[in-house]
Amino acid sequence: MEEAGLKLLSFPPDNPPLSIIAAAKIAGIDLPTQTSSSASSPTLSFSDGRKLHGNSVILRYIGRQAPIPNFYGDSAFHAAQIDEWLEYAPIISCGSEFENACSYMEAYLEKRTFFVSHYFSIADIAIWSGLAGAGPRWESMRKSNKYPNLVRWYNSISAEYSEPLKEVTALYVAKKGSGKPVAVKSKEVKSVNGDNSDKAKAASRSTAEIDLPNAEMGKVRLRFAPEPSGFLHIGHSKAALLNQYFAQRYQGEVILRFDDTNPTKESNEFVENLIKDVETLGIKYQKITYTSDYFPKLMALAEKMIREGKAYVDDTPREQMQKERMDGIESKCRSNSVEENLKLWKEMIAGSERGLQCCLRGKLDMQDPNKSLRDPVYYRCNPVPHHRIGSKYKIYPTYDFACPYVDAEEGITHALRSSEYHDRNAQYYRIQEDMGMRKVHIYEFSRLNMVYTLLSKRKLLWFVQNGKVDGWDDPRFPTVQGIVRRGLKIEALIQFIVEQGASKNLNLMEWDKLWTINKKIIDPVCPRHTAVIEERRLLLTLTNAPDKPFVRIIPRHKKYEGAGEKATTFTKRIWLDYADAECISVNEEVTLMDWGNAIVKEIIKDQDGNITQLVGVLHLEGSVKTTKLKLTWLAETDELVNLSLMEFDYLISKKKLEEGEDFLDVLNPCTKKEIAAVGDSNMRNLKQGEILQLERKGYYRCDVPFIRPSKPVVLFAIPDGRQQSVSK
Repeated sequence: MEEAGLKLLSFPPDNPPLSIIAAAKIAGIDLPTQTSSSASSPTLSFSDGRKLHGNSVILRYIGRQAPIPNFYGDSAFHAAQIDEWLEYAPIISCGSEFENACSYMEAYLEKRTFFVSHYFSIADIAIWSGLAGAGPRWESMRKSNKYPNLVRWYNSISAEYSEPLKEVTALYVAKKGSGKPVAVKSKEVKSVNGDNSDKAKAASRSTAEIDLPNAEMGKVRLRFAPEPSGFLHIGHSKAALLNQYFAQRYQGEVILRFDDTNPTKESNEFVENLIKDVETLGIKYQKITYTSDYFPKLMALAEKMIREGKAYVDDTPREQMQKERMDGIESKCRSNSVEENLKLWKEMIAGSERGLQCCLRGKLDMQDPNKSLRDPVYYRCNPVPHHRIGSKYKIYPTYDFACPYVDAEEGITHALRSSEYHDRNAQYYRIQEDMGMRKVHIYEFSRLNMVYTLLSKRKLLWFVQNGKVDGWDDPRFPTVQGIVRRGLKIEALIQFIVEQGASKNLNLMEWDKLWTINKKIIDPVCPRHTAVIEERRLLLTLTNAPDKPFVRIIPRHKKYEGAGEKATTFTKRIWLDYADAECISVNEEVTLMDWGNAIVKEIIKDQDGNITQLVGVLHLEGSVKTTKLKLTWLAETDELVNLSLMEFDYLISKKKLEEGEDFLDVLNPCTKKEIAAVGDSNMRNLKQGEILQLERKGYYRCDVPFIRPSKPVVLFAIPDGRQQSVSK
């Protein structure tokens, strides 16, 4: 193989890398193995001290070294295709994605013998291992005849390499996932809110079952650690709710910690609103802490690591430092003496001119293929006063340095973080090790991305600062306050997130799915009201209606008594929407909702052909089943309420920004539309935040209630899962 021979493959005891072990056995490579409770991923050690980390990296290495033709492709293109399947393989082990993955592979293998080209490769081993590792779940699928192409392929591989693969499954499949608690078998997931509220019921409708590795009942401690540099958005909500879910599941607790290490971006306003948002989500946190509480200990630890030669002060300009890290070039300051480093460290603490030129870096490994381990920055100078502690400090720890320490110090058992930071996991563990701190388990989940949506706080701040929105709670914003103000019920958000589970598969979610869930929650209970669009509204005169107006008390919701009652006025002349009038023919019988049928006898138009008024007669004995048009209407009365109906659209016009694409190039020119209308007199009693349905127009949330006749009631249109652009 190489001059330096293989020494050892180490891996976590409950997560053996089946694909690596199987590939080595099939290739005839002698690969000693050892389980390590401190390992977070497979590590391949060589006799000369070098190491490779990660499932796919080691599998590719074996693919290149194996004496099997085309094991890692016969061309650059086929090798790239193999890489694609190596990246896809972990999805198979994500519980909620298992059947989707099987369906995808079933279709892919319809006319194929192998996953890449016409030969057996490490791509086949990776997929085979993922299925074998699923254990009983895959075995039941094999017997169901649901995936004949996938089963044909699996059985073929199993038969061709039966001896080594049987050995692998016998030794390791039973261990895969061992030590995990038994999944809840109930059809209902325990509420992420821990109570019997509507929110809990929404969450319990999901049948998602998610396990937390290495969790012990009653001993799980988690943290939700937002940076106070903006309001909580829908992406953060997933992290917050998953922390709550696991805390409830394992009878543990959640700490709300503010990661306040960058005073330039942070403020008390953001802290206060983040607390408000977390409570809106129903998160029950045990206490609130701040990373800034640990600044004295972090500074002492940083100095200790300088003395131990594990950190050094660097004055390399930032752009040059970034280039050196990319190229694996050691800084000229890396070999500075401890004395010189301590001298510069004191300059940093003082915030002197010399100190401001420096930063503190960890001395890790500048040649590591994982660039996050190439001497990351631990401390930076920042003369900006801190929102909590003022100007006490001139230096602040980076998230990379502070987080591993505070997690261990606070007794966190599992740190939940999105899979986009996967490459930084090794850095997290290495820094904890260098600090001499207890190891905290990292649990990954996929970041929640939404179509036509920006979740970067920096980009959202641009909209606020440039007056493109009305603030962080603007209904066009993906913040918790924004979407709640738009009309989303928190129980819908909880259900949406819990249904996704903790999949590590990066995906782009449609807003329509979330709003569809929301509609199912609000439709059975929200009251019904009537509105007529102000522009070109016209009167229908019912010649045989009573001359004197009369009032009836009717339900606000015909199927939900809890919505209460409303008073409906009936008059000889009633208002109709112009759009409805255009659909009516002379002598046509129509239904006036909540009244009965009427026959339109006359349609009066002006010289330009525009309808100006209608004349008809009540025909209350007529059947509503025979009419094509069911019309909403309002009595001609001074009691009608002025309305402002607000419709909103996405802030950007592209579903997903490409890497490097500027969001300013895809700004949506029309994101808000205001429509004047009049509503029934009962709408004077609407409360701010109340959700209602305007019949035949859609669902709305009352943003500004009735104050006086000259000031309209402001209603925000709530999407119902069939999103239309406001420009249309």
